[in-house]
Amino acid sequence: MLDIALVGIFGVLAYWNAKLHDDELVAFSRGVGNRLGKLWDIAHQGMRENRFLRAEKALLTILKIDERNAAAYNRLGILYAKQKEYRDAIDCFEIASSIEATPSALHNLGLIYYETENYEKAAIAFEQALKMEDNLAARHVAYAKVQEKLGNTKVMFLELEKALELEPNKETHNLLIKSYRQHGREADADLLEDRLKKMSVTPDKPKRIIRPPRVVI
Repeated sequence: MLDIALVGIFGVLAYWNAKLHDDELVAFSRGVGNRLGKLWDIAHQGMRENRFLRAEKALLTILKIDERNAAAYNRLGILYAKQKEYRDAIDCFEIASSIEATPSALHNLGLIYYETENYEKAAIAFEQALKMEDNLAARHVAYAKVQEKLGNTKVMFLELEKALELEPNKETHNLLIKSYRQHGREADADLLEDRLKKMSVTPDKPKRIIRPPRVVI
């Protein structure tokens, strides 16, 4: 009987110890979460105000707490890129991509490779980003630019045309027109320029509001 009672007591103690341990973990996680939130605020504010050292310290502290925080590495890479510290920026973007290969991290990596004239690696990074997310014109424009550097004009035109299809605005029109003219495709440039002029002189017609018929009750 005593053995049964002892087993019961130890069972209750084990339950309460586990409960206290869980409560402590919840409190600890909440505390860490609050601290990380404050550090992110400091980092964002520092980058907005060009207080790079303050932002860098906040991001490095985040990485001390969570060493596999891909977003922090990505943001740190952007910070270094703004200061033209390209080697450090590449390291950060490569680590971010190895932890979590997001389209934005790969695109940023491609931009830094492009800036440092490493066009082969830039092309690979942009291709990987496009495989994951190909519905943004900016990604196609970036890939087109690196293909131009590599001498692949056919791919360049395809990518710029895709960008125009996704975002048929003045900027994308002008990019493609300029590229057509630079590579001797004057007829294509003229056609596209005429289309752009028609777009700019044709105002958008206001949509007619269709009102439901009145019902007299």
